[in-house]
Amino acid sequence: MDEARSSWLIELERCDSTNTWALEQLSRLNHGDVVFTRNQTAGRGQFDRVWMSSPGVLTASFVLDLSIAQLSGFSLIAGLAVIHAIETLVIEQRGRLRLKWTNDVFIEGRKLAGILCESRVRSDQAQMIVGIGINCEGVPESVQGAISLEQISASVPGQQALLEQLRYCLLQLCDRALVEVLPEIRARDVLLGTAIVFESAGEQVAGQGAGIDEEGRLLIRFTDSVKAYRSGRVISLTS
Repeated sequence: MDEARSSWLIELERCDSTNTWALEQLSRLNHGDVVFTRNQTAGRGQFDRVWMSSPGVLTASFVLDLSIAQLSGFSLIAGLAVIHAIETLVIEQRGRLRLKWTNDVFIEGRKLAGILCESRVRSDQAQMIVGIGINCEGVPESVQGAISLEQISASVPGQQALLEQLRYCLLQLCDRALVEVLPEIRARDVLLGTAIVFESAGEQVAGQGAGIDEEGRLLIRFTDSVKAYRSGRVISLTS
């Protein structure tokens, strides 16, 4: 497989998944390295769902060295970094992007970007792969509820600018504890006060988003209680 490398950027001519490639090559990757391709053939999302990687979707994986303590809730920090990067380059949308627990970036109620965090632990340290897919120019017709940068901005940032800004924002936030950035994450929470159907451990429940706790767990309000979920996925949401 052809690859070209600069100081931190590894560009692949094509690959099935940048996250899969990065995990396979992790022993020779360093903190701050970025794996990028314009031709991803089998992208992966959370819960092994397929990530549609059309030509207008930026797909890249970012390598970060973290402590074990930082792993919990890190996908929320990564989501905030993606929001910061996009809003830095798309100035007219500053303050408008939202985070959908745990790993999607939304605007206008539609999905703009997805994040897949995967880690490998060694002793008391971990290497985190942050896979990011951003809809830049158009979205596949088969993808429902998606939106692209092209639809919200008259000027779509170039891929190099996006990669540089994403890397910068991830490196800026990767040393922060979740509790430090939780107020901003909570302010960006698209599920807060929203009616949702949620699936966890094979069981579906219906309730209302009630925020995110200090451990990064999703809070769901039911008729007579509030329950915290560490894992699971939102099946549907209604404002």
